[in-house]
Amino acid sequence: MRFMVITKATAESEAGVLPATEDFDTMGNFIQEMVDAGVLLDAGGLQSSAKGTRIYFDGDEKTVVDGPFTETKELIGGYYLVEMKSLEECVEWFKRCPIQPGVGEPTNIEIRRVFHAEDFGESFTAEQQEAVEKRRAKVAGNS
Repeated sequence: MRFMVITKATAESEAGVLPATEDFDTMGNFIQEMVDAGVLLDAGGLQSSAKGTRIYFDGDEKTVVDGPFTETKELIGGYYLVEMKSLEECVEWFKRCPIQPGVGEPTNIEIRRVFHAEDFGESFTAEQQEAVEKRRAKVAGNS
């Protein structure tokens, strides 16, 4: 099963404060453990929302709004894409994640299972599944 693990932004990350050298080392060690275990598919940190844009959709109307966005606790700071045997295994891995909360503010990470073809039932045809797998293989070949 694939899981998207979402880390939250903090006031510091939104202000552009970069992690200390030791934090890079600590996180790098955790990431290396996942690489060595063969469970990490991708990971990355996101720049502050000041460098981002949102597109709002309302029927045919589309509105583009540039950041920054004010609700820091709702913003994503980074992500991991992992392949694990179960949600429980993923939880155990990420309970050890060396997340650095912002000063004086608790934080959390969110774990969400990625949809798989079988989750969609009969409405997702074999032809559609094959097309998705071809696109996925092409994307993987471009990485």
